[in-house]
Amino acid sequence: MSKEKDIVLDIHERPSGIKWIGLSLQHMFSMFGSTVIVPLLVGLSPSIALFASGIGTLLHILITKGKIPAYMGSSFAFITPMLALMKTTGISGVQQGVIAVGVVYLIVAMLVWMLGTNWIDKLLPPIVVGPTVVVIGLSLAGAAAKDAMMTVSGHYSLTYFMIALATLFLAVFFNMKLKGFLGMIPVLLAIICGYLIAMACGLVDLHAIASAPWFKVPDFQFLGTEKGFHFDWKAILIMAPIAFVTMTEHMGHLMVLGELTHRNFFKDPGLNRTLAGDGAASLMAGLIGGPAVTSYGENIGVMAITKVYSVYVIVGAAIFAMIFAFVNKLNVLIMQMPLPVIGGISFLLFGTIASSGIKVMVDDHLDMNKKRNLMIASVVLVIGVGNAYLQLGNFQFTGVALATVIGIVLNLILPDEDGDKVSPEK
Repeated sequence: MSKEKDIVLDIHERPSGIKWIGLSLQHMFSMFGSTVIVPLLVGLSPSIALFASGIGTLLHILITKGKIPAYMGSSFAFITPMLALMKTTGISGVQQGVIAVGVVYLIVAMLVWMLGTNWIDKLLPPIVVGPTVVVIGLSLAGAAAKDAMMTVSGHYSLTYFMIALATLFLAVFFNMKLKGFLGMIPVLLAIICGYLIAMACGLVDLHAIASAPWFKVPDFQFLGTEKGFHFDWKAILIMAPIAFVTMTEHMGHLMVLGELTHRNFFKDPGLNRTLAGDGAASLMAGLIGGPAVTSYGENIGVMAITKVYSVYVIVGAAIFAMIFAFVNKLNVLIMQMPLPVIGGISFLLFGTIASSGIKVMVDDHLDMNKKRNLMIASVVLVIGVGNAYLQLGNFQFTGVALATVIGIVLNLILPDEDGDKVSPEK
């Protein structure tokens, strides 16, 4: 056990036997819905996306020297351009665009390696980091509420909402009351219970599960094997710039993980390695026909709740994801996950991330009576939570990214004459 009172398993601590399996499955269940919904919306293979998330996570852990417990899942930021490309260039254009995203990450990682990371502390002080982390959690609140209340057809359902609340309350109860190993997997237990409740309410297609074959090899689309392959520069130019948007989200996730684990990942293993890890993961996904990937807030939320930050647990989740890509019946079982179950558990996961941002500001004793601090936090929170975005042609700078950039700019230009902290004694 770690000496830190708020850490159950630290990054390099390895759980044993059944604990390892349970903790890893918890992470896989938490990311599964979001990871497969992206390819389903775009028209790509969910099984390939699942496999790509697993192998991408392993690549990220390898490149970051096993120092960051981050899970790589399908990125929502690229849905719109991928939809457009699937209608014009097909899978080949999407693959080239995803690979281009990976290449942009690798180029920026090289520049960071050459220029160093001392500039990060100046650009991202606690007054920017705290509100940004809050935004990362709360910007997803609308999606969680929609899953909890609305049917696929867009109608409000009291049954859905009751299932979502039951799942939420069970997660809270399990987290507060269970001890030992069961106390480490409250999210997994709540998801299983919520699934069973939804099944009893008739929201699970049991026939689809029963009729699905046990094993099925994903239909990998290896780049370069298409007949008449040619470089599609339009696809590359549409997808590549969005990498800069997801980079800001990437840095936000590093802030959250750093706060949770009491580490500075920008310096060790370094932003250059974390960016290279993300880039390599997306590059691999593009080569096999999957969507671009990024670190996942759902998994960060699980870690914030359980206080289990072991990289071995994340490795286990990645391996399970790759296995499940071939075990079709289990794949279908999880793809039948009812929306209210996802929504109910998301209330807790996303809310925990937002609370971590508040903790950053409290722990750093930021004085919100200072006009400078109040202005920065207020602007970041409203732009980010409101999801105000900047649209330039096909390029969209989303709410979280835009709020982060504006927060950085305000921090650099607003004067700080009296300091921005209160004394710890206060």
